[in-house]
Amino acid sequence: MQTIRQILEDKGYEVYSVRPGASVYSAIELMAENGVGALMVMEDDKTVGLISERDYARKVILKGRSSKDTEVREIMTTHVVCAHPEQTVEECMALMTEKRVRHLPIMDGERLVGIVSIGDLVRTIIAEQRFIIEQLEQYICG
Repeated sequence: MQTIRQILEDKGYEVYSVRPGASVYSAIELMAENGVGALMVMEDDKTVGLISERDYARKVILKGRSSKDTEVREIMTTHVVCAHPEQTVEECMALMTEKRVRHLPIMDGERLVGIVSIGDLVRTIIAEQRFIIEQLEQYICG
């Protein structure tokens, strides 16, 4: 089973972030521009939270708030579930399922080194299964 470090090496270590005082509108704009569903919330190079499309839908849209008048700090998730680079895809999938999160920041000690989504993990698992099936087919068909 692959580690999260291997996934990050393939997909890249880039993490998009926003400040807590930014408007939710600007955060959603940044997500759309970069094709991501979540941003890390950073203050003075320190991770202070995460804002996702889910936060926006549940805490702005459903509550009738304005995304231009709401700050990220008002809706961000502050208790962020994290993993480390040496954890396996299987471990992280179990963690994400248990905690019901779709985005998992990857911390190397106190340093944010990347973020993986549930989609990243599913793609990896499918690729691994496809490889195993191909190997078994070659073994059987010889």
